[in-house]
Amino acid sequence: MFPLYSLLYLLAIAILFPKEYLKRPGELRSTWLREKLGFLELPPGFVGATDQSGQSEKTLWVHAVSVGEAAAAATFIREYKGLHPDDRIVVSTITDTGRAVAKERLAGLAEVVYLPFDLTGAISRALSRVRPDVFVIMETEIWPNLIRTVKAHDIPVVLVNGRISEGSFRNYMRIKGFLLHVLKLIDVFCVQDDIYAERLLELGVDSNKIDKTGNFKFDVKVKDEEIEWISRLEGQVIVAGSTHAGEDEVILAAYRSLLEVYKGLNLIIAPRHPRRFDDVWGLMEKEGVYCIRRSEIGVGGVMTGSVVLLDTVGELSAVYRAADVVVMGGSFIPHGGQNPLEPAYWGKPVLCGPHMENFPFIKEFYDSGAACETSAGGLAGDIGGLLESEDRRRSMGAGARAILEENRGAVDRAIRIVDRLAGR
Repeated sequence: MFPLYSLLYLLAIAILFPKEYLKRPGELRSTWLREKLGFLELPPGFVGATDQSGQSEKTLWVHAVSVGEAAAAATFIREYKGLHPDDRIVVSTITDTGRAVAKERLAGLAEVVYLPFDLTGAISRALSRVRPDVFVIMETEIWPNLIRTVKAHDIPVVLVNGRISEGSFRNYMRIKGFLLHVLKLIDVFCVQDDIYAERLLELGVDSNKIDKTGNFKFDVKVKDEEIEWISRLEGQVIVAGSTHAGEDEVILAAYRSLLEVYKGLNLIIAPRHPRRFDDVWGLMEKEGVYCIRRSEIGVGGVMTGSVVLLDTVGELSAVYRAADVVVMGGSFIPHGGQNPLEPAYWGKPVLCGPHMENFPFIKEFYDSGAACETSAGGLAGDIGGLLESEDRRRSMGAGARAILEENRGAVDRAIRIVDRLAGR
């Protein structure tokens, strides 16, 4: 099956390569191509551990496909480097946005590269450069040749913060016979909860390889910093975090209706993907809404009744601190939602649309009143209800922070497993 997979993969590359190459900014294209072929751009002298003392520093290769996985990897790596400051870490991503987030959050902690094509030659070239002691996969990013080649080099493979969405599970079951050959090569699966553990068991994974360590997202750490331009917003603030196409219109309509009652109400809208910054800006112009780009905000001057387009990467988690109400993007369309735990860290009340399937733990928030489910039609009314009651906002926010604290510790448990595989 592996030769057939490789052939199909090569055909896919041939078809998609021009689009994938040209969609990247000019300054990234040569880097992307070299690294996709396995010629990783690492600092001079970057090699695997060579100390023979038995207590040598180690090298980890951590793969995080996109933004969400890169954020989880950053949480893991910061804790890991605190314990092992001399270890070397390489983080691979697939998307440009994931790469940007990883570089921003892991500056000075890890080298960030593109994951090579899932071909034995490209992966072997990359492995000869990195020489990792352990290969760490974030969540559930299964590349057959990658895992097979890593194991052929006698490198342990561990999947951490593991999850399998319902849609992915259905697809995996269709190719269960082939997939099991790949899954058997993974040494340990550190999964988020019982649901994902059960799905792995149904796929044929040995129960002895499955460890329920918890969800990294609960170990979120946010910079405790004041943002200057935020301090100049006068009036209550709605933050719409990580919005997707089709949601900005819903949020904008709710905001405009609320302005009739709540004079001076501010909206910060943060598209999930940088490529959508201009699209959302165009929507504001079309709707005749006065909007300010975060990147163009100057120094000084009070802002009230403002709509701010957060067209920067890596600032949203700190911006949540300023919110009176948070609206969770990705949840008003069939996307599966976005992470509600960063606003929970700040003790903020969160409103989610009906599609939070990627975050099954949200049910605990709903059941305890620490977050609320709403709809496109009910969004304005639910935001208004929270703006009217400071006590309710405080109660919801405190409940969200309490759930966050109760579920911490997943990263530490995963690090202990990685250390064991690394021979510590």
